[in-house]
Amino acid sequence: MDYINHEKKYSPHTCVAYKQNLSDFQNYCFKNFNLEIIDLVEYFHIRSWIISLVEMQNSNRTINRKISVLRSYYNFLLKTETIKVSPLKLHKPLKASKKINVPFSIDEVSQLLNGDLFSQDYRGILEKTIITVLYYTGIRRKELIDLKTFAVDLDSKFIKVKGKRNKERLIPLLPEMISSLRIYLKEKNKIFNQIDQIYFFCLPSGRKLNEGFVYQTVNYYFSKVSTKVKKSPHILRHSFATHLLNNGADLNAVKELLGHESVAATQVYTHGSLKRIQEIYNKAHPRGKNLKK
Repeated sequence: MDYINHEKKYSPHTCVAYKQNLSDFQNYCFKNFNLEIIDLVEYFHIRSWIISLVEMQNSNRTINRKISVLRSYYNFLLKTETIKVSPLKLHKPLKASKKINVPFSIDEVSQLLNGDLFSQDYRGILEKTIITVLYYTGIRRKELIDLKTFAVDLDSKFIKVKGKRNKERLIPLLPEMISSLRIYLKEKNKIFNQIDQIYFFCLPSGRKLNEGFVYQTVNYYFSKVSTKVKKSPHILRHSFATHLLNNGADLNAVKELLGHESVAATQVYTHGSLKRIQEIYNKAHPRGKNLKK
């Protein structure tokens, strides 16, 4: 736990999830095999656990995630020379259907941000600004919550975001977003002492934002303009990436904006832009006109 927390710099939420998964496996081994020494774990112990997870109706995706945590742990034991061979060396992940998140349409986002659904008091301005920032920048919910006041530079038209594993990145601000941020700051400074505000966004009570408030804000307002099943901050991030790619943005540029470590992580957002990619391909390829026929 010290390794993933301090050296790998995983988020507190991820560390808690890792610890719970490993504790569940440890308890299973002790209860079913009276096994306490980690060195003695073999693949059939893990396979037995997998079968029990299937019987408890866990999805293949959930099981793969749990096994991924276990694999990470055994890789650590290999690295520290606690074990010589990982019992998961030959394990293959269970087949899982691809999870497709349907993004909001540009019309849905425009209808919400250009409409009159928000109140004109501090709470309404805060809620509208939260949705605006999430859509215009594609930042994660936690990144929005942790955004510091000093990290927002409206004159230079950039915000500095601290992402996963404390990696920082700069995200440019569009004029419309800068205008929204100025309106929010003006209202915020009427109510709160600017000097005492460490975090850029704060609740009407003056406290730091929390995950529940951000989720409920996005879900509540998009329920008024969209019939999509999932309406969350992550779907707004997904919409940001999809809309950029649909309009011909470079995949690597989107990767940097999202704060992904690899292009592979960004490619999950390309499924929604395949039609646009095909259009660009047909126009750009020398034989494109023939292909259209």
